[in-house]
Amino acid sequence: MSKAYKITLALLVLLLVFLTWLEANEPQEINWSPSYAALDKIPLGTKVLFENLKEQNLDLREVNVPPFEFLEDTTVAGTYFFLNNGLGFDQHELKKIFSWVAEGNNAFFIAEDFSQNLLDTLNLKMETLIPREGISSKPLLNLKDPALKSPQPFLFDKETYQDIFIVPDSLPKDILGITQLQKDSAEITAPKINFLRDTVGKGMVYLHSTPKAFSNYFMLQNENAKYVEKVLAYLPAEETIYWDHYYKTGKTFYTSPLFIILNSKSLRWAYYFLIIGSVVFIIFEGKRKQRSIPVIRPLRNQTLDFTRTIAGLYLDREDYSSIASKKITLFLEYVRSHYRISTENVNENFYDRLATVSENSTTEVKSLWQLITKLENQKSVSKQELLQLNKAIEAFKNK
Repeated sequence: MSKAYKITLALLVLLLVFLTWLEANEPQEINWSPSYAALDKIPLGTKVLFENLKEQNLDLREVNVPPFEFLEDTTVAGTYFFLNNGLGFDQHELKKIFSWVAEGNNAFFIAEDFSQNLLDTLNLKMETLIPREGISSKPLLNLKDPALKSPQPFLFDKETYQDIFIVPDSLPKDILGITQLQKDSAEITAPKINFLRDTVGKGMVYLHSTPKAFSNYFMLQNENAKYVEKVLAYLPAEETIYWDHYYKTGKTFYTSPLFIILNSKSLRWAYYFLIIGSVVFIIFEGKRKQRSIPVIRPLRNQTLDFTRTIAGLYLDREDYSSIASKKITLFLEYVRSHYRISTENVNENFYDRLATVSENSTTEVKSLWQLITKLENQKSVSKQELLQLNKAIEAFKNK
């Protein structure tokens, strides 16, 4: 290895170490993707809510399959809890959920974007609030029931959009929660509906249009956890709560063995450095250091060609007797090796044994042996007799 080569490699390694150090010390960007997965610690994950519910005296069960499949179990009863940025049910699945609710159960839907069939079933529409004054779009949240209403509304302290429900005046629905975009005052002066309840058969359906209010970010701010506590107070405490893991934007379980490595900044860059170092090693040290090994082809098996050549010589000379003699010799060896029968003593017992193991008739075996004996005793063999022998032997073997 030359001196210039060593210097170049050392400088490259130092550069990689320096770049890795810079990246490792750079502040990590906050992931604001709407996950709502129970395992996610990111701002819009729901690990805080899920862990708090597990600590309560509740019968909390996790569901990892589609509702249509889960509700096939007729023993399921309680509250089905859905939380995601969007909930899109097909018509058959929605019908299954509402039939289950009508039997006396509850369904709690929390999302910003509901499937149109769900809204049509409850005769609802949705709109997005647009700030009329200024550019602030931070929503204020509160409940309508005087027993649960907070003196001061709860603030989601981040610019976002806020969806609301439009309820026809002719339809009796329980309005449970209200919202408004923040203005100069911290009061809700023009309330809009973001939380409601409707009756379906013997059960209840709850709809909430602000899933961000159940996120880690919202619940860890000030006293905002009380808002979630008051919303969930509508759930029957004695019933089982089925937490849906299926309709989630984020992953509800680790699907890759590299998740732990890539989820940690230090381990992630150590992994990247290992890959980069391997590539550098391959580039500089992966060259051949010896001559290529020549390919030595194995000797060709020319037995078949040789046999064909010899047979051709016999045919050209019309020496049919020699060909018949060799064919008889090969056939007798075939009988001895394949059927394990001696060909020295040819008698009735021999014919019967050979006919049995070869699945030929005794008459056919005798006929073949008579032909063999005849040709062995002749001084010369014609071409027709040779063909007759070959045909007889092939017929014997094909049985």
